[in-house]
Amino acid sequence: MKRLAGLSALALIISSTSGCGWLWGPDGYFRDRGSDYLEATQTAPMQVPSDITSVKRMDPLLPIPRNVADSAQKSGEYQVPRPQPLSVDSAQSSDFSLQRNGDARWILAQRPPAEVWPIAHQYFEDNGFRIAEERPQTGEFTTTWQRSDELSAPVARRLGASGTASDAETRVRVRIEPGVQRNTSEIYVVSVSRPAGSTSEVEFPARTVNLGVDSSLTDDLLASMSRNAEQGGSVSLLAARDFDAPSRVSLSTDGNGNPVLNVGEDLDRAWSSVGRALDQGDWRVEDINRSLGLYYINLAERAKQPDEKPGFFSGMFGNKPTKEELEARAERYQVRLSKVGDSVQVTVEKNINTVAPADVARRVLSVIQDHLG
Repeated sequence: MKRLAGLSALALIISSTSGCGWLWGPDGYFRDRGSDYLEATQTAPMQVPSDITSVKRMDPLLPIPRNVADSAQKSGEYQVPRPQPLSVDSAQSSDFSLQRNGDARWILAQRPPAEVWPIAHQYFEDNGFRIAEERPQTGEFTTTWQRSDELSAPVARRLGASGTASDAETRVRVRIEPGVQRNTSEIYVVSVSRPAGSTSEVEFPARTVNLGVDSSLTDDLLASMSRNAEQGGSVSLLAARDFDAPSRVSLSTDGNGNPVLNVGEDLDRAWSSVGRALDQGDWRVEDINRSLGLYYINLAERAKQPDEKPGFFSGMFGNKPTKEELEARAERYQVRLSKVGDSVQVTVEKNINTVAPADVARRVLSVIQDHLG
Protein backbone atom coordinates (compact mmCIF):
# COMPACT_ATOMS: atom_id res chain seq x y z
CA MET A 1 0.00 0.00 0.00
CA LYS A 2 2.87 2.35 0.85
CA ARG A 3 4.59 1.64 -2.48
CA LEU A 4 1.33 2.24 -4.39
CA ALA A 5 0.87 5.59 -2.68
CA GLY A 6 4.44 6.55 -3.56
CA LEU A 7 3.96 5.65 -7.23
CA SER A 8 0.74 7.65 -7.33
CA ALA A 9 2.51 10.67 -5.87
CA LEU A 10 5.29 10.37 -8.44
CA ALA A 11 2.79 10.18 -11.30
CA LEU A 12 1.00 13.26 -9.97
CA ILE A 13 4.26 15.21 -9.73
CA ILE A 14 5.35 14.26 -13.24
CA SER A 15 1.97 15.13 -14.77
CA SER A 16 1.74 18.46 -12.99
CA THR A 17 5.25 19.58 -13.83
CA SER A 18 5.43 18.57 -17.48
CA GLY A 19 5.83 21.71 -19.55
CA CYS A 20 5.34 24.02 -16.58
CA GLY A 21 8.00 26.67 -16.27
CA TRP A 22 6.52 28.04 -13.05
CA LEU A 23 8.07 25.14 -11.13
CA TRP A 24 11.50 24.53 -12.70
CA GLY A 25 12.04 27.48 -15.05
CA PRO A 26 14.20 30.58 -14.50
CA ASP A 27 11.39 32.19 -12.54
CA GLY A 28 10.05 28.97 -11.03
CA TYR A 29 9.83 28.05 -7.43
CA PHE A 30 12.77 25.62 -7.66
CA ARG A 31 14.95 27.90 -9.75
CA ASP A 32 18.67 28.21 -9.06
CA ARG A 33 19.23 30.95 -6.47
CA GLY A 34 23.01 30.62 -6.43
CA SER A 35 23.54 34.00 -8.16
CA ASP A 36 20.84 36.02 -6.37
CA TYR A 37 23.37 37.77 -4.16
CA LEU A 38 24.87 39.41 -7.25
CA GLU A 39 21.64 41.37 -7.71
CA ALA A 40 21.65 42.69 -4.15
CA THR A 41 22.10 46.44 -3.69
CA GLN A 42 23.50 48.49 -0.86
CA THR A 43 21.28 50.88 1.06
CA ALA A 44 22.11 53.69 3.43
CA PRO A 45 22.88 52.70 7.01
CA MET A 46 20.01 52.91 9.47
CA GLN A 47 19.85 56.26 11.29
CA VAL A 48 18.46 56.88 14.74
CA PRO A 49 15.80 59.67 14.67
CA SER A 50 17.13 62.98 15.94
CA ASP A 51 14.56 63.18 18.75
CA ILE A 52 15.67 59.87 20.25
CA THR A 53 18.75 59.48 22.40
CA SER A 54 20.50 56.13 21.87
CA VAL A 55 22.25 54.68 24.91
CA LYS A 56 24.11 52.13 22.79
CA ARG A 57 25.79 52.87 19.50
CA MET A 58 24.18 51.10 16.57
CA ASP A 59 26.66 49.04 14.59
CA PRO A 60 25.85 46.89 11.59
CA LEU A 61 24.79 43.42 12.69
CA LEU A 62 26.28 41.81 9.58
CA PRO A 63 28.94 44.21 8.24
CA ILE A 64 30.09 43.74 4.66
CA PRO A 65 33.76 42.75 4.49
CA ARG A 66 36.06 45.24 2.80
CA ASN A 67 37.60 42.70 0.39
CA VAL A 68 34.42 41.73 -1.48
CA ALA A 69 33.21 43.15 -4.76
CA ASP A 70 30.97 46.22 -4.54
CA SER A 71 27.47 46.62 -5.93
CA ALA A 72 28.85 47.91 -9.23
CA GLN A 73 30.10 44.44 -10.12
CA LYS A 74 28.66 43.09 -13.32
CA SER A 75 25.58 41.01 -12.68
CA GLY A 76 24.70 37.77 -14.40
CA GLU A 77 25.14 34.07 -14.05
CA TYR A 78 28.01 33.26 -11.75
CA GLN A 79 30.42 30.62 -13.04
CA VAL A 80 31.96 28.41 -10.39
CA PRO A 81 35.74 28.28 -11.00
CA ARG A 82 37.23 24.92 -11.83
CA PRO A 83 38.97 23.43 -8.76
CA GLN A 84 42.73 23.32 -8.89
CA PRO A 85 44.46 19.91 -8.70
CA LEU A 86 45.38 18.84 -5.20
CA SER A 87 49.06 18.88 -4.44
CA VAL A 88 50.32 15.55 -3.12
CA ASP A 89 52.60 15.58 -0.12
CA SER A 90 55.42 13.21 -0.98
CA ALA A 91 56.06 12.51 2.69
CA GLN A 92 52.49 11.30 3.17
CA SER A 93 52.41 9.31 -0.07
CA SER A 94 55.65 7.44 0.70
CA ASP A 95 55.60 3.66 0.94
CA PHE A 96 57.66 3.89 4.13
CA SER A 97 56.62 5.36 7.48
CA LEU A 98 58.02 5.46 11.01
CA GLN A 99 56.07 3.63 13.72
CA ARG A 100 56.41 4.05 17.48
CA ASN A 101 55.28 2.06 20.50
CA GLY A 102 56.86 3.38 23.68
CA ASP A 103 60.64 3.39 23.16
CA ALA A 104 60.41 0.96 20.23
CA ARG A 105 60.72 2.41 16.72
CA TRP A 106 60.44 0.55 13.47
CA ILE A 107 59.70 1.21 9.79
CA LEU A 108 56.45 0.09 8.19
CA ALA A 109 56.83 -0.55 4.46
CA GLN A 110 53.90 -0.90 2.08
CA ARG A 111 55.92 -3.52 0.21
CA PRO A 112 56.65 -7.24 0.64
CA PRO A 113 59.94 -8.32 2.30
CA ALA A 114 61.44 -9.33 -1.07
CA GLU A 115 61.37 -5.67 -2.18
CA VAL A 116 62.52 -4.24 1.16
CA TRP A 117 65.51 -6.56 1.63
CA PRO A 118 67.79 -5.17 -1.13
CA ILE A 119 67.00 -1.55 -0.20
CA ALA A 120 67.92 -2.04 3.47
CA HIS A 121 70.95 -4.14 2.57
CA GLN A 122 72.23 -1.49 0.16
CA TYR A 123 71.88 1.32 2.71
CA PHE A 124 74.25 -0.33 5.19
CA GLU A 125 76.78 -1.27 2.52
CA ASP A 126 76.77 2.27 1.10
CA ASN A 127 77.50 3.69 4.56
CA GLY A 128 80.58 1.57 5.25
CA PHE A 129 79.05 -1.28 7.25
CA ARG A 130 80.55 -4.71 6.56
CA ILE A 131 77.99 -7.49 6.46
CA ALA A 132 79.07 -10.39 8.66
CA GLU A 133 76.09 -12.68 8.20
CA GLU A 134 72.94 -12.57 6.11
CA ARG A 135 69.89 -14.80 5.93
CA PRO A 136 67.52 -13.50 3.24
CA GLN A 137 65.21 -16.47 3.84
CA THR A 138 64.39 -15.10 7.28
CA GLY A 139 64.92 -11.45 6.42
CA GLU A 140 67.87 -10.85 8.76
CA PHE A 141 71.46 -9.67 8.43
CA THR A 142 74.12 -8.48 10.89
CA THR A 143 77.23 -6.34 10.55
CA THR A 144 80.71 -6.80 11.98
CA TRP A 145 82.13 -4.85 14.93
CA GLN A 146 83.23 -1.43 13.63
CA ARG A 147 84.34 1.95 14.96
CA SER A 148 82.61 5.16 13.91
CA ASP A 149 85.60 6.30 11.85
CA GLU A 150 85.17 3.23 9.62
CA LEU A 151 81.68 4.33 8.61
CA SER A 152 80.49 7.10 6.32
CA ALA A 153 80.76 10.65 7.64
CA PRO A 154 76.97 11.22 7.95
CA VAL A 155 76.47 7.99 9.92
CA ALA A 156 79.54 8.71 12.07
CA ARG A 157 78.12 12.13 12.96
CA ARG A 158 74.77 10.58 13.80
CA LEU A 159 76.38 8.01 16.08
CA GLY A 160 78.45 10.70 17.75
CA ALA A 161 75.39 12.88 18.29
CA SER A 162 73.57 9.92 19.83
CA GLY A 163 76.25 9.54 22.51
CA THR A 164 78.43 6.77 21.06
CA ALA A 165 82.08 7.15 22.04
CA SER A 166 84.44 7.67 19.11
CA ASP A 167 86.60 4.70 20.15
CA ALA A 168 83.64 2.35 20.78
CA GLU A 169 82.71 -0.46 18.42
CA THR A 170 79.17 -0.99 17.20
CA ARG A 171 77.42 -3.95 15.64
CA VAL A 172 73.97 -3.82 14.03
CA ARG A 173 71.29 -6.40 13.35
CA VAL A 174 68.52 -5.65 10.83
CA ARG A 175 65.38 -7.77 10.83
CA ILE A 176 62.71 -7.58 8.12
CA GLU A 177 59.43 -9.28 9.01
CA PRO A 178 56.17 -9.65 7.08
CA GLY A 179 53.67 -7.06 8.28
CA VAL A 180 50.21 -7.89 9.57
CA GLN A 181 48.62 -6.37 6.47
CA ARG A 182 49.09 -8.18 3.18
CA ASN A 183 52.19 -7.17 1.16
CA THR A 184 53.67 -5.04 3.96
CA SER A 185 56.91 -5.36 5.91
CA GLU A 186 58.28 -4.17 9.23
CA ILE A 187 61.97 -3.28 9.56
CA TYR A 188 63.68 -3.37 12.97
CA VAL A 189 67.19 -2.06 13.70
CA VAL A 190 68.97 -3.16 16.89
CA SER A 191 72.58 -2.34 17.83
CA VAL A 192 75.05 -3.31 20.54
CA SER A 193 78.28 -1.58 21.55
CA ARG A 194 81.52 -2.50 23.33
CA PRO A 195 84.83 -0.75 24.07
CA ALA A 196 87.32 -0.71 21.20
CA GLY A 197 89.73 -3.64 21.27
CA SER A 198 87.44 -5.80 23.36
CA THR A 199 87.01 -9.38 22.20
CA SER A 200 83.93 -10.17 24.25
CA GLU A 201 80.82 -11.12 22.33
CA VAL A 202 77.72 -9.10 23.15
CA GLU A 203 74.39 -10.71 22.36
CA PHE A 204 71.71 -8.70 20.66
CA PRO A 205 68.93 -7.82 23.12
CA ALA A 206 65.29 -8.71 22.57
CA ARG A 207 64.44 -5.01 22.84
CA THR A 208 66.32 -1.84 21.99
CA VAL A 209 68.86 -0.74 24.62
CA ASN A 210 70.91 1.74 22.55
CA LEU A 211 67.96 4.06 22.03
CA GLY A 212 70.00 6.90 20.55
CA VAL A 213 71.93 4.75 18.07
CA ASP A 214 68.95 2.65 17.00
CA SER A 215 66.68 5.67 16.58
CA SER A 216 69.33 7.52 14.55
CA LEU A 217 69.96 4.56 12.23
CA THR A 218 66.23 3.91 11.84
CA ASP A 219 65.56 7.54 10.89
CA ASP A 220 68.41 7.57 8.37
CA LEU A 221 67.34 4.22 6.90
CA LEU A 222 63.80 5.56 6.51
CA ALA A 223 65.05 8.60 4.59
CA SER A 224 67.21 6.41 2.37
CA MET A 225 64.33 4.02 1.61
CA SER A 226 62.03 6.89 0.69
CA ARG A 227 64.63 8.28 -1.72
CA ASN A 228 65.19 4.84 -3.22
CA ALA A 229 61.43 4.38 -3.71
CA GLU A 230 61.27 7.55 -5.82
CA GLN A 231 64.05 6.23 -8.06
CA GLY A 232 62.65 2.71 -8.32
CA GLY A 233 64.18 -0.16 -6.36
CA SER A 234 64.98 -3.80 -7.03
CA VAL A 235 63.63 -7.11 -5.77
CA SER A 236 65.51 -9.92 -4.03
CA LEU A 237 64.54 -13.09 -5.90
CA LEU A 238 66.14 -15.20 -3.17
CA ALA A 239 64.06 -13.56 -0.47
CA ALA A 240 60.93 -13.80 -2.60
CA ARG A 241 61.48 -17.49 -3.34
CA ASP A 242 62.64 -18.85 0.00
CA PHE A 243 61.35 -16.43 2.63
CA ASP A 244 60.25 -18.76 5.42
CA ALA A 245 59.42 -16.43 8.30
CA PRO A 246 56.33 -17.77 10.07
CA SER A 247 53.02 -16.21 9.12
CA ARG A 248 51.73 -13.71 11.65
CA VAL A 249 48.10 -14.60 11.01
CA SER A 250 46.70 -18.15 11.21
CA LEU A 251 43.21 -19.60 11.58
CA SER A 252 42.84 -22.61 13.89
CA THR A 253 40.54 -23.99 16.58
CA ASP A 254 40.73 -23.98 20.36
CA GLY A 255 40.34 -26.98 22.67
CA ASN A 256 36.54 -26.89 22.27
CA GLY A 257 36.66 -26.79 18.48
CA ASN A 258 35.76 -23.10 18.21
CA PRO A 259 37.47 -21.16 15.40
CA VAL A 260 40.27 -18.86 16.59
CA LEU A 261 42.36 -16.38 14.61
CA ASN A 262 45.91 -16.03 15.96
CA VAL A 263 47.68 -12.72 15.28
CA GLY A 264 51.38 -12.60 16.11
CA GLU A 265 51.47 -9.01 17.37
CA ASP A 266 51.11 -7.07 20.58
CA LEU A 267 47.58 -6.12 21.57
CA ASP A 268 47.73 -2.48 20.47
CA ARG A 269 48.91 -3.26 16.95
CA ALA A 270 46.56 -6.24 16.60
CA TRP A 271 43.62 -4.06 17.69
CA SER A 272 44.43 -1.49 15.03
CA SER A 273 44.96 -4.12 12.32
CA VAL A 274 41.72 -5.99 13.06
CA GLY A 275 39.84 -2.70 13.12
CA ARG A 276 41.12 -1.82 9.63
CA ALA A 277 40.23 -5.32 8.41
CA LEU A 278 36.67 -4.94 9.70
CA ASP A 279 36.36 -1.53 8.05
CA GLN A 280 37.33 -3.15 4.75
CA GLY A 281 34.82 -5.98 5.22
CA ASP A 282 31.19 -6.21 4.25
CA TRP A 283 29.58 -5.77 7.65
CA ARG A 284 28.76 -2.84 9.85
CA VAL A 285 30.78 -2.08 12.99
CA GLU A 286 28.19 -0.55 15.30
CA ASP A 287 30.33 0.05 18.37
CA ILE A 288 33.71 -0.65 19.95
CA ASN A 289 35.02 -1.09 23.48
CA ARG A 290 38.79 -0.74 23.52
CA SER A 291 39.20 -1.51 27.21
CA LEU A 292 37.45 -4.88 26.78
CA GLY A 293 38.95 -5.54 23.35
CA LEU A 294 35.55 -5.79 21.65
CA TYR A 295 34.21 -4.84 18.23
CA TYR A 296 30.41 -5.02 17.94
CA ILE A 297 29.36 -6.00 14.41
CA ASN A 298 26.03 -6.48 12.66
CA LEU A 299 26.15 -9.05 9.86
CA ALA A 300 22.74 -8.00 8.54
CA GLU A 301 23.90 -4.51 7.59
CA ARG A 302 26.60 -3.61 5.13
CA ALA A 303 29.49 -1.38 6.10
CA LYS A 304 28.77 2.34 6.19
CA GLN A 305 30.24 4.42 3.41
CA PRO A 306 31.67 7.85 4.38
CA ASP A 307 29.57 9.72 1.78
CA GLU A 308 26.49 7.49 1.94
CA LYS A 309 23.23 9.50 1.90
CA PRO A 310 19.67 8.34 1.35
CA GLY A 311 18.28 9.06 -2.11
CA PHE A 312 15.32 11.38 -2.76
CA PHE A 313 12.99 8.70 -4.11
CA SER A 314 14.01 6.06 -1.53
CA GLY A 315 12.95 8.42 1.22
CA MET A 316 9.81 9.45 -0.67
CA PHE A 317 8.56 5.91 -1.28
CA GLY A 318 9.45 4.62 2.15
CA ASN A 319 12.18 2.20 1.01
CA LYS A 320 14.35 3.13 3.98
CA PRO A 321 13.73 0.50 6.67
CA THR A 322 12.27 1.59 9.96
CA LYS A 323 14.03 1.19 13.27
CA GLU A 324 11.76 -1.74 14.09
CA GLU A 325 12.62 -3.46 10.81
CA LEU A 326 16.36 -2.94 11.42
CA GLU A 327 16.09 -4.48 14.87
CA ALA A 328 14.07 -7.42 13.58
CA ARG A 329 16.67 -8.43 11.00
CA ALA A 330 19.81 -7.61 13.04
CA GLU A 331 22.51 -10.28 13.40
CA ARG A 332 24.78 -8.89 16.10
CA TYR A 333 28.02 -10.50 17.26
CA GLN A 334 31.13 -9.52 19.19
CA VAL A 335 34.68 -9.81 17.86
CA ARG A 336 36.94 -10.19 20.89
CA LEU A 337 40.74 -9.71 21.04
CA SER A 338 42.54 -11.46 23.91
CA LYS A 339 46.24 -11.38 24.76
CA VAL A 340 47.63 -14.92 24.97
CA GLY A 341 51.38 -15.19 25.48
CA ASP A 342 53.24 -13.31 22.75
CA SER A 343 50.27 -13.20 20.37
CA VAL A 344 46.63 -12.16 20.26
CA GLN A 345 43.64 -14.44 19.77
CA VAL A 346 40.59 -13.16 17.90
CA THR A 347 37.28 -14.91 18.58
CA VAL A 348 33.62 -14.30 17.73
CA GLU A 349 30.87 -14.38 20.35
CA LYS A 350 27.12 -14.04 20.35
CA ASN A 351 27.37 -12.35 23.74
CA ILE A 352 29.63 -12.41 26.76
CA ASN A 353 28.36 -15.84 27.81
CA THR A 354 27.82 -17.52 24.42
CA VAL A 355 30.22 -18.23 21.58
CA ALA A 356 29.03 -17.69 18.04
CA PRO A 357 28.05 -20.70 15.90
CA ALA A 358 31.15 -22.25 14.36
CA ASP A 359 30.09 -21.48 10.78
CA VAL A 360 29.45 -17.82 11.59
CA ALA A 361 32.71 -17.45 13.53
CA ARG A 362 34.73 -19.09 10.76
CA ARG A 363 33.12 -16.85 8.13
CA VAL A 364 33.88 -13.66 10.09
CA LEU A 365 37.42 -14.68 11.01
CA SER A 366 38.16 -15.77 7.44
CA VAL A 367 37.20 -12.33 6.14
CA ILE A 368 39.42 -10.69 8.78
CA GLN A 369 42.27 -13.05 7.85
CA ASP A 370 41.86 -12.25 4.15
CA HIS A 371 42.23 -8.53 4.83
CA LEU A 372 45.19 -9.09 7.13
CA GLY A 373 46.76 -11.49 4.65
